Amino acid sequence: MGREYRVAVVGATGAVGRAMRTILAERGFPVKQLVALATAKSAGTRLDFRGEEVVVQELTPESFKGMDLALFSAGGGTSLTYAPIAREAGCVVVDNSSAWRMDPQVPLVVPEVNPDDVEWHRGIIANPNCSTIQMVVVMKPLHDEARVTRVVVSTYQAVSGTGAKAINELIHQTGEVLAGQDPTIAVYPHQIAFNCLPHIDVFLEDGYTKEERKMVDETKKIMGDDSIAVSATCVRVPVQNGHSESVNLQFARPLSVERARELLAAAPGVKVVDDPQNKLYPMPILASGKDETFVGRIRRDPTVEFGLNLWIVADNLRKGAALNAVQIAELLVERDLVRVPK
Repeated sequence: MGREYRVAVVGATGAVGRAMRTILAERGFPVKQLVALATAKSAGTRLDFRGEEVVVQELTPESFKGMDLALFSAGGGTSLTYAPIAREAGCVVVDNSSAWRMDPQVPLVVPEVNPDDVEWHRGIIANPNCSTIQMVVVMKPLHDEARVTRVVVSTYQAVSGTGAKAINELIHQTGEVLAGQDPTIAVYPHQIAFNCLPHIDVFLEDGYTKEERKMVDETKKIMGDDSIAVSATCVRVPVQNGHSESVNLQFARPLSVERARELLAAAPGVKVVDDPQNKLYPMPILASGKDETFVGRIRRDPTVEFGLNLWIVADNLRKGAALNAVQIAELLVERDLVRVPK
């Protein structure tokens, strides 16, 4: 038996924290001890891990003593405060918030795309934004073949990306609207049931949202290519789980639809579902609960030289968050990097 690790999950009672715990068990990650951490309000909650009961503990500066690895999914403020504390305690952090993603000292990793970046970690590794992850997993094999020069992406993002309260709001609003009642609005600025909101995160001075800016900046960092031009529009839609994206790629060299399908069919973590004549294409209800990133509607864009259109769907709680974090942890184990460099 190989080495086993003491693993802390920060934000253990949230949607992504629950998925992290599930995926660690599903994939047989070598956990010697799992410590579930959350706010004082959630302390004492009893959770299951591999058939055993784990009691949630309040997150404090002392929580990371003796821990080898910490998976964070508790918001940027918590990560900014506690990730350095965990690192000082000798614990390697994989952080799911946006707090560290664009820090030049912190690798931003999607294991199918840039696994070697884990080699230069200094104790903190960032997990990218959910929408960025599923797009770059599909982009990578195509970029290697014909070099992507420009990306135009429109997202259709599920409410689970906001959290459990947003899921409940969608369900309750749907019932209220169908009953002829005025919907109760709390989580989003407008009704989400039977509606689309072109507004995810805060608006910036240039008119784009922070979510859109994340997709631009993170794509360049993960792909290791600042020359890629990225334009994003991010939209919240009344879907419970599973983000969808319409992606237009322009390349430096010719790339046929047939060759693109061939490359994607062989790519790690990608599943091609592209038979529109038989009404087969990726949909959130098919991707939810799955680990793969699904791609279909692959077709030439005749309006530009060397252009393709794609439709990409993935489970935003799994590949878009928890699964990618666990895959990073697996990379660290595989390469014997579960240690904070001196």
